[in-house]
Amino acid sequence: MIRLAIVDDQALVREGLALILGAEPGIEVVAEFPDGAALLRDFVPADLILLDLYLPGADGVATMLRLRAERPSVKVLMLTTVGSAADIQRALAAGADGFVLKDATGAELAAAVRGAHAGVRPLSASAADLLWPRAAPPRPSSPAADLSSLTPREREVLELLGQGLGNREIAGALSLAERTVKAHVSNVLAKLDVASRTQAALLARGLRGS
Repeated sequence: MIRLAIVDDQALVREGLALILGAEPGIEVVAEFPDGAALLRDFVPADLILLDLYLPGADGVATMLRLRAERPSVKVLMLTTVGSAADIQRALAAGADGFVLKDATGAELAAAVRGAHAGVRPLSASAADLLWPRAAPPRPSSPAADLSSLTPREREVLELLGQGLGNREIAGALSLAERTVKAHVSNVLAKLDVASRTQAALLARGLRGS
């Protein structure tokens, strides 16, 4: 069970997020906070914080840095309504475990929470679109040629990486051992010549949209 705390200065947004994510299997919303000061002062044991980037007082990045100093094991998934590539890069450079925009679907949010908890560092589709010119590989002119070196199973793994799933979730979806999934992921990264799971996920989304 992923214990989730939500930090957002808008009560209606907090309640909506809690309702959506609390209904997801494997996710329990354990606390809601209106700002970073309340989170730090009244922290409730949680595995992951869904943290609004723009908060009254200290913003989300400053709050995350203070939280990490006190509780380094807690994962932080950053959230905002209207972001920019600079916002996303600043949050990720500071150590955020993922970044989603509030226009994400409920399924995207739940996948991002699970991905961040699993160490995937997910980006919602709209956040990935903002980052694309800077962080992602260029869109290939012939996707089939770029994927020709992948086995059918590796293509399935790449597709699930693009959905923000971690190794354990991919293993469950494909009925494979987790160590087998890890080997497939390593092969995918090597064959596509990308340095990280995040780059592979962005490439998978680009291929779907091309």
